[in-house]
Amino acid sequence: MRQRLVNLLAALLLAAPVYAEGERAGDFDYYVLSLSWSPTWCALEGDARNSPQCDRPLGWVLHGMWPQYEKGWPSYCNTTARDPSRSQTRAMADIMGTNGAAWYQWKKHGRCSGLSAEEFFAASRDAYEAVTRPEAFRKLPDDIRLPASVVEQAFLADNPDLEADGITVTCKSARIQEVRICLTRDLDPRLCGEDVVRDCTLDDALLADID
Repeated sequence: MRQRLVNLLAALLLAAPVYAEGERAGDFDYYVLSLSWSPTWCALEGDARNSPQCDRPLGWVLHGMWPQYEKGWPSYCNTTARDPSRSQTRAMADIMGTNGAAWYQWKKHGRCSGLSAEEFFAASRDAYEAVTRPEAFRKLPDDIRLPASVVEQAFLADNPDLEADGITVTCKSARIQEVRICLTRDLDPRLCGEDVVRDCTLDDALLADID
């Protein structure tokens, strides 16, 4: 009995995502570009925080561009790069919702890129703008429920360079949460690692309309 428990715990640990903190900047394999559906974030977190992001009719906002290992990810890396200025984080609010979101993403993920803050934000914007966000999502007349796979198919249809295993849709609290797209270090589409390509399988996920 004890040995079976030990074996089970070992299997769970091996299956769990691998991450740490304080790794060396620039040591990673690829990026995950994360696009967050703003109405979901506002409903679950932002409204309670009185976030100014939720006062704007935003759809897919840039959650972040995360350096990733083939398995796991680095965070809060050691870097000699200077932290961004307020003007630099403020300049990202148009696609990230708030300057606070830009600062947090730099602190946790951007430092791991090995880039300067200016370079990282520029690369993040380039990657975000290279993705076509399907216009249909901005034209919802009301909240709808739909299979999460429909969201993925819409992105694949409008972005022919993407492959099914290079994009994943996540859900939270039975809502469409994010679209995550895997990119090479040169920002070209690539297949995701096994710990990233875990699609939401809900058939009736809520996609709230943009107020």
